[in-house]
Amino acid sequence: MKFCWSTLYVKDLDESVQFYQKEIGLDLLRRFKEGKQVEIAFLGDGTTQLELIHDTSRPGGEVGKDISWGFAVESLDKTFDKMKASGAKILCDPVQPAPHVRFFFMEDPNGFKIQIVQNL
Repeated sequence: MKFCWSTLYVKDLDESVQFYQKEIGLDLLRRFKEGKQVEIAFLGDGTTQLELIHDTSRPGGEVGKDISWGFAVESLDKTFDKMKASGAKILCDPVQPAPHVRFFFMEDPNGFKIQIVQNL
């Protein structure tokens, strides 16, 4: 069985869904209400999914500052330029700490740290 997901409590579900669709390129798989105060969206490719939860009783956007979510891309330079042009909050320029990997960090609308990685 191959299924994996990560859950994020977000401040604004519409803004978060739009960010992960437009900037990261994830497909919206399903979105639904769970009672009066909770709405959930799943994004991803079917086997790996990101679960976004907006709960009016929780503030959202709170995780440790050393936690990040990583997304692999084919071209780090193109992705970096696209993110800069879109006004995304870039935390550092691309770095290459080893011969076979390059990456940069950015933030999503909730302040979650996102690592964009290219395996060389």
